[in-house]
Amino acid sequence: MQTELSTRLGIEHAVFGFTPFPAVAAAISRAGGFGVLGAVRYGAGEELARDLDWMEAHTDGKPYGLDVVMPAKKVEGVTEADIEAMIPEGHRAFVRDTLAKHGVPELAEGEASGWRITGWLEQVARGQLDVAFDYPVKLLASALGSPPADVVARAHDHGILVAALAGSARHALHHRDAGLDVIVAQGYEAGGHTGEIASMVLTPEVVRAVDPLPVLAAGGIGSGEQIAAGLALGAQGVWIGSLWLTTEEAELHSAALTRKLLAAGSGDTVRSRALTGKPARQLRTEWTDAWEDPDGPGPLPMPLQGLLVAEAVSRIQKYEVEPLLGTPVGQIVGRMDSVRPVRAVFDELTRGFERAIDRVNRIAGRA
Repeated sequence: MQTELSTRLGIEHAVFGFTPFPAVAAAISRAGGFGVLGAVRYGAGEELARDLDWMEAHTDGKPYGLDVVMPAKKVEGVTEADIEAMIPEGHRAFVRDTLAKHGVPELAEGEASGWRITGWLEQVARGQLDVAFDYPVKLLASALGSPPADVVARAHDHGILVAALAGSARHALHHRDAGLDVIVAQGYEAGGHTGEIASMVLTPEVVRAVDPLPVLAAGGIGSGEQIAAGLALGAQGVWIGSLWLTTEEAELHSAALTRKLLAAGSGDTVRSRALTGKPARQLRTEWTDAWEDPDGPGPLPMPLQGLLVAEAVSRIQKYEVEPLLGTPVGQIVGRMDSVRPVRAVFDELTRGFERAIDRVNRIAGRA
């Protein structure tokens, strides 16, 4: 699975694996792919540095990247407390009532929320970058839009490629014009924040729009055959996220959530604003259903929604309240039916890719 981009980055396979778990990212890089660590759940300093130190010690010198979230437009002087103050009391009451309805216990006194996505805030993301630029990161990816121009310039000064996710050709053109190096065409099927165009349509549209920039196909990719399809559509690699959630290295810390992922079918996800305020594909649960209820207040815009539900999500996860328990995941969840090491998943991907190429060669009369 070699392409011009994979050769440029010095990786064996053009498989870019996004994950919030350092152990998974490192294992992807060791297996010959390109592990990309998601930074959104980190604070601005020591915690990220600790895990990047760990990555350095466990990637065997193989390249890896970092995924951050930050707005393209700089907003001065807005603190987390300022944003918290914008959350209406009616929404706070709705969260309390929903948790009480399902008997979700409180956190222990003094226990902080373990799930607080302050990485949506620009000052936090910039702090993460101050840390990251001290490490040999080879790719900086932005999950929501092009990074600010000064961030792109700073990454380039460090010899780092900059990528961003795009849900349409229009988004991709904006990224190109912002000076980015790689476009991730993320289709409707993908987990997390995603648009409304399916991968089979989106990938060739983006490839055509930004040529000759390299494009990664994302969304609904969980087999070697699907990797081959993405490359056949013109992509120079694939971006895979959901598939790694049920690997042995993933740190879900929830047997109940793992069971739900293994049991889920491809129709058991929903695009919901319940988690962050922007449409994000995730397991459908009674929590997502509650936020879609027309009698409820509805989700707040980003980043208010993420801050509003942070403690609630921590409580749901800690006490494994199954009716409410979910996670961002794509429609490929229907293929995730066993817990295996990253290496085993990678081996299956490469075998499937080889089968697909052999099949195409036979059809073309080249076998």
